[in-house]
Amino acid sequence: MASSVSWTATEDKRFERALAIYDQDTPDRWEKVAAMVGGGKSAADIKRRYDLLIEDIQRIESGDVPFPNYRTTNRYANGF
Repeated sequence: MASSVSWTATEDKRFERALAIYDQDTPDRWEKVAAMVGGGKSAADIKRRYDLLIEDIQRIESGDVPFPNYRTTNRYANGF
């Protein structure tokens, strides 16, 4: 999810929380989310981030993004 505006992990977490609070029917949603995220993010930055998130979700749900091939280990096989 590339963007011209950089995002910190804290801002991402605030973004997620704000989306849970301000749903699509909230007046001035993007401005309110931007205020909650902070970091100088504008309503346009927030909307762009949301649009990219939706695109990513659609790609994942459609199967366009393969599942990662996680390596498995047996380091806990003996209860350690």
